[in-house]
Amino acid sequence: MTFDFEIIAADGNARAGILHTPHGDIPTPVFAPVGTAGTVKAVPPRDLKSLDVKLILSNTYHLLLRPGDDLVRDLGGLHRFMNWEGPILTDSGGFQVFSLAQINKIDDDGVTFRSHLDGSVMRLDPKRSMEIQQNLGADIIMAFDQCPPPTDRDEVSAAVERTHRWLAQCREAHPDDDEQALFGIVQGGVFPDLREKSARFVSEMDLKGHAIGGLAVGETKEAMYATLDDTLPCLPDHKPRYLMGVGEPDDLVEGAMRGVDIFDCVIPTRLARHGAAFTRDGRINLRNASFKRDEAPIDESLHNYASGFSRAYLRHLVVAKELLAHYLLSLHNIDFLTRHMETMRQAIIDGNLRDFAAQFLPRYLRRDLSIE
Repeated sequence: MTFDFEIIAADGNARAGILHTPHGDIPTPVFAPVGTAGTVKAVPPRDLKSLDVKLILSNTYHLLLRPGDDLVRDLGGLHRFMNWEGPILTDSGGFQVFSLAQINKIDDDGVTFRSHLDGSVMRLDPKRSMEIQQNLGADIIMAFDQCPPPTDRDEVSAAVERTHRWLAQCREAHPDDDEQALFGIVQGGVFPDLREKSARFVSEMDLKGHAIGGLAVGETKEAMYATLDDTLPCLPDHKPRYLMGVGEPDDLVEGAMRGVDIFDCVIPTRLARHGAAFTRDGRINLRNASFKRDEAPIDESLHNYASGFSRAYLRHLVVAKELLAHYLLSLHNIDFLTRHMETMRQAIIDGNLRDFAAQFLPRYLRRDLSIE
């Protein structure tokens, strides 16, 4: 099979696996940096490869608007276009339509919206989302869904029904998983009965994997973890599970312990642009004057190119608004999360993930200097 998922070890609900794709194997659990417009901001594909990044995500909505999915197709697909040989996942465009665009009309068939770039009126529906993602040529593609605010039950219930209808249409438009694996998305907000209903429906659609959407969009961490507890048992054990838009180091631990296999988030590069970095002792903000004479690297446990620079120098770059700061801090943050996932994977194989979590979480959360 072109796409296959095998679980090689388990520790409680956590799993260590391998997702086989046409562009390479993905050891899981795995974190995927986000390349919104066909690029992980400030980090060349060469460096992602050197960090042993196994999967990246690109955004259907943004690539539709610029440069256009037809152009990417004509130039050989997204892998060739962005010079990335490894696996790629594309989202459906649904989240961006609902969060970024000026929406004119939502109906049972799709969404009519205005581009946030030039105000032009556009239409996105399940069939068009499949067409765009097929043109882009990603290995893993997502069904078109509606992502509502997670705590409004009436709105969430309506979105679940619409997401299910759209998934059936996506499956009809994309019946063949030989070259691209279609994942369905479970919605349901923070409501256990709606999550179970959605998970059961998605599980019955004969898909290569399942995503959990509509979380990390304003609810508390406790509500997110409780929702995962309600949702994951309703999904098949033998297929990969993808928690969308989650990338905080503590959330990766909590998700992996509950049985999540794939994560993605913009957070490592977004934090870098704000002068912040992950460390084992929590997130640090390098704008802080306490780092002005700090000769230590960001985190002595890592050995990437950014590790050769002191916190003092990196603070200087951040304060001076030098572009090199974005590159070095992005490199560091992606490396931190990549190594973080590798360590958890090995802990699952060794049967001691809970011991790792018991050591990591108190140390990391004690000094979490979160920035807005």
